[in-house]
Amino acid sequence: MSEELFLRPRFEEIADGYRAELLLHCYRIVGSVQDAEDLVQETLTAAWRSFDRFEGRSSVRTWLYRIATNPCLNALRDQGRRPQEFAPPEGTPEPPTPTRLSEPLWLEPYPDVLLEGLETREAIGLAFVAALQRLPPRQRAVLVLRDVLGFRAREVAEMLDVTEVSVNRSLQRARRTIDQTAAPGERDVTPAPDSPEERALVARFVDAIASFLSIVPGGGALDRFRLVPTRANGQPAFGCYLRDAHTPIAHAYGLMVLTLAGDRVVAITGFPDTSVFRAFGLPRTLTD
Repeated sequence: MSEELFLRPRFEEIADGYRAELLLHCYRIVGSVQDAEDLVQETLTAAWRSFDRFEGRSSVRTWLYRIATNPCLNALRDQGRRPQEFAPPEGTPEPPTPTRLSEPLWLEPYPDVLLEGLETREAIGLAFVAALQRLPPRQRAVLVLRDVLGFRAREVAEMLDVTEVSVNRSLQRARRTIDQTAAPGERDVTPAPDSPEERALVARFVDAIASFLSIVPGGGALDRFRLVPTRANGQPAFGCYLRDAHTPIAHAYGLMVLTLAGDRVVAITGFPDTSVFRAFGLPRTLTD
């Protein structure tokens, strides 16, 4: 019995088995979990429609990654990746000027809840994903497929309809760019999730952030802020809420992700787009 005839009745089960890793793959390439969700749905729809033409010359996994990668590249070519403007709640003081102006402004955080059962660690950190966004689309795809997912050069060449020579050249250029853009400290050992070392660092951060919020952006109104712990990109994070000045309701203000390295918090990245709260299971409002 051919693989196609055996697998066709089980397509939905197979698709569910690959959905999480395909979502992460698309996120790495496009930098947006919301766009990645749309691209995975497009991928699985296209796979279902073309399943009759699947000849079994490669594994189903390789076939699905080929279908997923090309829509991602098309999306990058078609979209003018312009940063969106997000207005803070009325009466909120202006935040401080960003210190890392080279970060892609459209980059979104990735909820750790979507990483369950996947091998990720370094390949999902914000620094790495941000560095990927600075690569040309094909180099980005080649680096992820070869260095993160471990596909062979021949397989990647078939996925992208290019030569192995082209794949190897793109990979060399991409690696060189990633090496050049890595900031000091970003390659230090990261504490294991929920380890005593990580918990101690987060506790120190929570103590210190009170001083920051009492100056900017709260302008001294520390009691207006609420932080709800979560996780993003393999690191501790907080959903930030700002209490309404006139009602006992706190509105979503933004997401804050910590980057830990060694025994330090080496970066604090803020995301003002509160539409990502849904992916984290965070409500848009809190009541006292």
